[in-house]
Amino acid sequence: MKKINLAVVGATGMVGRTFLKVLEDRNFPFDKLYCFASKKSAGEVVTCKGKEYIVEELTEASFDRDIDIALFSAGGNISLKFAPIAASKGVVVIDNSSAWRMDPAVPLVVPEVNPHALENHRNIIANPNCSTIQAMVVLKPLQEQYGINRIVYSTYQAVSGSGVKGVYDLEEGLKGNNPLSCYAHPIAGNCLPQIDVFEANGYTKEEMKMINETKKILEDDTLKITATAVRVPIFYSHSESVNIELKKPFEIDAIKTLMQHSKGVVLQDDPDNAVYPLAASAAGTDPVYVGRIRRDESLDNGINLWIVADNIRKGAATNAIQIAETMIERNLI
Repeated sequence: MKKINLAVVGATGMVGRTFLKVLEDRNFPFDKLYCFASKKSAGEVVTCKGKEYIVEELTEASFDRDIDIALFSAGGNISLKFAPIAASKGVVVIDNSSAWRMDPAVPLVVPEVNPHALENHRNIIANPNCSTIQAMVVLKPLQEQYGINRIVYSTYQAVSGSGVKGVYDLEEGLKGNNPLSCYAHPIAGNCLPQIDVFEANGYTKEEMKMINETKKILEDDTLKITATAVRVPIFYSHSESVNIELKKPFEIDAIKTLMQHSKGVVLQDDPDNAVYPLAASAAGTDPVYVGRIRRDESLDNGINLWIVADNIRKGAATNAIQIAETMIERNLI
């Protein structure tokens, strides 16, 4: 894999720092690395592959240098302003915000699922929502093998999905304090059936992200999908109960075999020995874990799955870096 010049935008944030960790863990072959953040964070020092980098303030002139790929995780407003500037200068932007995901001209990519979408990029590529990413890695093989009619998502999402403020609220809540800096109610000892703001249809923005992004990534606008997203008091890893109505009959053993041979998926399904995916075990790792695979006996061709992944790694940083790796492998840079 050829070496390229990289930029990380939002380098001092939770995902930005994880970008640097994943680049190191995967030994991503970069030559130069530039780290950008807000004026407030400029001057901070971050580390990658044993080398220290001084964080620079992000400006319109930041991309007036030899940069091949920029990994963005600095919020939607920053992406809306600076991604087009970077793209106009020949930089390929891989953006972790929701700003570009539903733009018809922007690929929304999970490398194990739809790498072909990268071929028509216009220098901006969207990283999907964290809860969407982990579901796609499992659902794509099922779609290819059996077809999918309907999906019911119920998610149990870690506070790190809200960034440092969500982590702070839980840390303080566990101490008996309830600062409410991030959530409308205390999160410690609680489950909050609200992630992001409510929309006119009664669904939250998070739930609609999952619905719309699934259709785009799986390239099927006819899919019937509903979702309920819940914030739970754990720090890392999102868990999902996913109910699927397939188009064709299936055998449970065949589904398990399919999962065993699906890229990026780890099957953990031995209920007699209490083996199933756990948020605590998934934290700090890159695979998507699936288990509790069982038939939904209330409808024809129905199946239930339990899917878990680290939302900051596979659900954000790792997926973005896998996109970069895929583009290099396919000579799209």
